[in-house]
Amino acid sequence: MGIHRLNHAVLYVSDLDRSVAFYRDVLGFRRVPMTPEGFRGAAFLQAPGSTNDHDLGLFEIGAGAGRSTAGRATVGLYHLAWEVDTLDELATTARRLTEAGALVGTSDHGTTKSLYGRDPDGLEFEVVWLVPADRLDDAALAARTRIGRLDLAAEIQRYGGDTRGGVGISVPV
Repeated sequence: MGIHRLNHAVLYVSDLDRSVAFYRDVLGFRRVPMTPEGFRGAAFLQAPGSTNDHDLGLFEIGAGAGRSTAGRATVGLYHLAWEVDTLDELATTARRLTEAGALVGTSDHGTTKSLYGRDPDGLEFEVVWLVPADRLDDAALAARTRIGRLDLAAEIQRYGGDTRGGVGISVPV
């Protein structure tokens, strides 16, 4: 089996317009016209810079839908992680999530620098920057076994705000 990346995710949401607005305004996704004719209650979105035909499908199930209890009372998906190219983009995303009241946490996993957000239905996601392979050192590799506090300003100072992340890891050299 040769899986090499996630092509798209599909989420059930209570209010389609509200969810489309969130993913568009906060994370920069754009709506792509691929909803089957005559089909209502669905939207397909593409992440900025993505080459996928869509990265996120949203299906409305109505205002009466309960919030997910995955991880608290049922099994289920905890979160998806989307990668950004630079720490400057991660900082911009942190500001947008904060302004939307959707930033629920940050963490430093040594080789990854992460933000955690929650959409209007309470579904969680991660936005991550990966340390490029040529910048991995013993300290970053050792830190993978812990979850530390993310000091984004210090990481920008250390790696540079415009350093392309994931090179040699998730992005070919």
